Amino acid sequence: MTEEKPAKKISLFALIALVISSSIGSGVFGLTSDLAGASAPGPVLIAWIIVGFGILMLALSLNNLLMKEPKLEGIFSYAEKGFGPFAGFVSGWGYWLSAWLGNVAFATILMSALGYFFPIFKSGQNLPSILVASILSWSLTYFVNRGVEGAAAINTLVTICKLIPLFVFIVFGIVLFKGHLFTQAFWNNMSNSFVAGDVMSQIKNCMMVMMWVFVGIEGASMLSARAEKKSDAGKATILGLVSLLAIYILASVLPYGYLTQNQLASIKQPAMLYIFEQMVGTWGGYFIGVGLIISILGAWLSWTMLPAETMLLMAKQNLLPAYFGRVNQKKAPTFALVVTAGLIQVFLFTLLFTTKAYNFAYSLCTASIIVCYMLVAAYQIKYSWAHIQEKGNRQQLLIGILALLFEIAGILMAGISYLLLCFIAYIPGIYFYGRARKNNGQQHFLSKKEWLITAIIVVGAIVGIWLVVSGKIII
Repeated sequence: MTEEKPAKKISLFALIALVISSSIGSGVFGLTSDLAGASAPGPVLIAWIIVGFGILMLALSLNNLLMKEPKLEGIFSYAEKGFGPFAGFVSGWGYWLSAWLGNVAFATILMSALGYFFPIFKSGQNLPSILVASILSWSLTYFVNRGVEGAAAINTLVTICKLIPLFVFIVFGIVLFKGHLFTQAFWNNMSNSFVAGDVMSQIKNCMMVMMWVFVGIEGASMLSARAEKKSDAGKATILGLVSLLAIYILASVLPYGYLTQNQLASIKQPAMLYIFEQMVGTWGGYFIGVGLIISILGAWLSWTMLPAETMLLMAKQNLLPAYFGRVNQKKAPTFALVVTAGLIQVFLFTLLFTTKAYNFAYSLCTASIIVCYMLVAAYQIKYSWAHIQEKGNRQQLLIGILALLFEIAGILMAGISYLLLCFIAYIPGIYFYGRARKNNGQQHFLSKKEWLITAIIVVGAIVGIWLVVSGKIII
């Protein structure tokens, strides 16, 4: 009888690297143009400080709950444990929406990158782009259904392709940085003076894109459970986030010292590709482009599994009907994968009619996941208050309060209209939740409280539709 080897633990350094690699996606490659369209460099720096602090509070909340509630499976489980099954459904459905909408954002930025090499794809929103993106989406679904998603070699390649182009871009950005260009319109386009109202408006306009690049930070916190020492978990979270902030700030702010804000705002997506081409010549565009394409394909592969896995876990916990949790011989949730891929397909074709497909997709993705994050912070508050006499829980209570306030402020400042649009997708989900209740022996389709929340969601969805029809939301 052979002795079973203990599971290999992750070192502090490796854990920090995992925090960074699991959070960096396609967003950083288009960051500069989106921010320049919203703000001058001064407000951008303030916004990064605010968002960085808020995300840190969320990550520390997740890390604390992971240690205190190790048996809970799935990020939506915190909402279910703290506030009941309907809250768990709302959180899980929001997380599922965010995951596949993120894949739509991957598709649009990928086709834009391919447009650099093959002009037929142009901005990534024409019919050839959508057809190729559709083929890729269904191919990745097929591969994940065959159990390919966990290939370590792919993950290693993706990490390299993410970090090397970013590092080279930042080095050249520092070398070519022009201080006088950076400071000549530091607070706004009109003058260099600080005007509180205008600065706050610019900070607000930065919030959604900044929060988008941190989507996935919850995955990084979950990895901390495998640390060599539990004390390494908090250290890795903080050091990893500081490293991420440094990468994001340098990659997004340094170009303000190379091109004017107007030039940056009008540059095509993915912005980093075209900025680096101007910095070093044609080879720079090819260098960033190849790295970005491989990086997105790898990330898209991983995130193809994520929404289906969320549905599988929700079905296991009776938040969705059992057929959402059906798996094949490879233990892949085939039904959930096909449903999710079908919705991605429908959304891809709607991009033919949108003006800024990438911005629209990541805004919906961010708005939907904020619901999940808010419920995590709320459970952090509830758990810490219930165990307030235990050591460290007063500090954890404050962390939870700050995380919740940040998420509420973020959605109110930047994403309430997009959240209302996400409510439309909640309506069929509530039907499936009700079916799961009935199948599980519950007397009523929904409880009185659940009907009330459903009514609020339906009203919000109607308002969202009206905002689109009236032109208040431009898609």
